[in-house]
Amino acid sequence: MADRELAISVRDLGKRYRIGGSQAYYKTFREAVTNVGTSVVRRLNAGGQAPVADYIWALKGVSFDVERGDVLGVIGRNGAGKSTLLKILSRITEPTEGRAEIYGRVGSLLEVGTGFHPELSGLENIYLSGAILGMRKAEIEAKMDDIVRFSEADRFLETPLKHYSSGMQMRLAFSVAAHLDPEILLIDEVLAVGDIAFQQKCLGKMGQISKEGRTILFISHNMDAVLSLCNKGLLIENGRAKSIGGIRDIVNEYLKVNTGLLGEVRLADEPQKGYDDLKFRAIRIRDARGKVTPIIDMNEDYVVEIEYEITKPVRSAQVAFELFNSVGVCVFCSTDMDNEPENLRSIKQPGTYRARCSLSSSYLRPGAYTIDLSSSIPGVKMLNLFHNAISFEVTGLNIENKLSQGRRGIITPIFRWETQKI
Repeated sequence: MADRELAISVRDLGKRYRIGGSQAYYKTFREAVTNVGTSVVRRLNAGGQAPVADYIWALKGVSFDVERGDVLGVIGRNGAGKSTLLKILSRITEPTEGRAEIYGRVGSLLEVGTGFHPELSGLENIYLSGAILGMRKAEIEAKMDDIVRFSEADRFLETPLKHYSSGMQMRLAFSVAAHLDPEILLIDEVLAVGDIAFQQKCLGKMGQISKEGRTILFISHNMDAVLSLCNKGLLIENGRAKSIGGIRDIVNEYLKVNTGLLGEVRLADEPQKGYDDLKFRAIRIRDARGKVTPIIDMNEDYVVEIEYEITKPVRSAQVAFELFNSVGVCVFCSTDMDNEPENLRSIKQPGTYRARCSLSSSYLRPGAYTIDLSSSIPGVKMLNLFHNAISFEVTGLNIENKLSQGRRGIITPIFRWETQKI
């Protein structure tokens, strides 16, 4: 790969921090004198050994490339090293080892207030940010109206930044970073601050920037936002780059490790409540292409596949499942007798069965869902019950489809309407 095709090249990057063993700072003479006595006691108890500083590697041996025009989602658990990586790429902190080469002008949005001066006004901070990027005053002023309009901060431009709320600071910081034409944009958890409407506005702007061929590195714990925006992913685990690849594969890997979402759960060896007449063996979620996955695109259909075993002849055995959202509300229930009423009187002979229920995820809001399985002879007895049999995630991959955003209700169906003048 030629260097001209790269936006970022990282090789064997490492960052080590020192923890403990630092010299104390004393505000008063009394505190200093008091510490002399306590220090002597501590040294005696420790056999005369001086305090030893410990070190921790926030990043170690990280290597990856980002091509120009890529939108890379950097994901991982809290403390994995994601923010440290972006601080190094933003030149806020220096690496302990390795190198990071940046090909292009960088704009960054990290913690609230980073890169801004609290004593300066909002307007002065806009000029300061542009100057840091190497822009001339005329270039900054050409972008001023767009920055102010997007941030909705026109009433507060002459106010010192220290009087802004954290949400207002983030609005202005994002607007500055996005509108001053950086070739590479580094964004750390922009969706963690601010209201829902502004979060959606930020996602839309980042989508626009990516279509212009600029490069984005985006940190977020919101997998829906990551899948909506990014085409590639980097999974950071314990300070190391565990995987890099297509965003859907990387998110799948992250969810499997950190949330238990597997797309398929074997139930045969799990304890099941009820009779042995019918025992569940497995449950799977398949996408529109038939692939077993814990992530479903809300614009596609999907299948809930259930395998079960019948140990002796059973009349009118019904298999059903209930779908629950992330706050435990039952969204709907479905049973194999919904469109197979002949099962009501039929006798199922011993053997292994596979039931498939085809569904449309377009009714579901993005988020996490769980399924409870049950089997019964309606009006007679419950055969088996399995709580939290499987979990999966519904994501909205098309960030421009805003038809159902902001609506109330636990589902978001898009119905057919026809209007004519009468």
